[in-house]
Amino acid sequence: MGNFVKNVGVIGLGSMGMGIAQSLIKNNIPTYGFDLNQAACQTLLDYGAKDVGQNAVEFAQQLDAVLMVVVNGRQVNAILFDGEKPLVEALKPETIIVLHSTLSAEQTKQIARRLAAYQLLLVDAPISGGAIKAADGKLTVMASGAPELFERLTKVFNAISERLYRIGDDVGLGSTVKTIHQLLAGVHIAVAAESMALAAKSGINLDVMYDIVTHAAGNSWMFENRMQHVLEGDYTPKSSVDIFVKDLGLVMETGKALNFPLPLAATAHQMFIAASNEGFGHQDDSAVIKTFKGISLPESKT
Repeated sequence: MGNFVKNVGVIGLGSMGMGIAQSLIKNNIPTYGFDLNQAACQTLLDYGAKDVGQNAVEFAQQLDAVLMVVVNGRQVNAILFDGEKPLVEALKPETIIVLHSTLSAEQTKQIARRLAAYQLLLVDAPISGGAIKAADGKLTVMASGAPELFERLTKVFNAISERLYRIGDDVGLGSTVKTIHQLLAGVHIAVAAESMALAAKSGINLDVMYDIVTHAAGNSWMFENRMQHVLEGDYTPKSSVDIFVKDLGLVMETGKALNFPLPLAATAHQMFIAASNEGFGHQDDSAVIKTFKGISLPESKT
């Protein structure tokens, strides 16, 4: 088992997956990329991928590890287990599946059990850091799984991450930590929007308000990053409203499973659902500010 993985497949070449795949290539790890978007595949091929395709099944025998960077658990399950020729049937035994997507702990454990039937191994490895950190190979990874799998993946994690946190050996622990992190991220965006909406209602210059908060104790990384989008009137999604509808939904599921109250997460979740319901689901998550009535927000400069 002590052998390092050689060929790696990355499924999902969005902003995060693309950065991960390019970081692997930069570190001379033979990399295959898979996405339904042909343009993304071509970009990675031009960057130096061994090969690309819409479906990983045709290259499955070459792969020692598969990194999954897709949107949700439904997509993960569909790619691995569904279709005429499911990926699980095409992969070699002992291939490692690395789950980078944000799932509930229960979903992750269920996937691990289904993979075990095919002698496939799972590392639960949610990520944080955004597209820029992904491109720089400086992601934060919150991971759990068998120690020997981390040994085999040493070069992979060195290539894609600045910080690798080993939460424990049990699959699901990484997902739980990521879920708790998303509770903070979602609540911070929601409260940042609420505070700037109040400033707008009060007739305070939003640029001045932003400058004060970002140099004072009430600041957060999310306030600083997302309220910049509001000031620019630019809601091009880096991370969308609907992603927080999903992620705070996972937070609420976790609380429900433990019979544990999460009052602020519940309120933030309802705010993102309201924003999605008003038609802002595919906009940047800072668009949650648009649900506040009776205020005027900055227009796009372009």
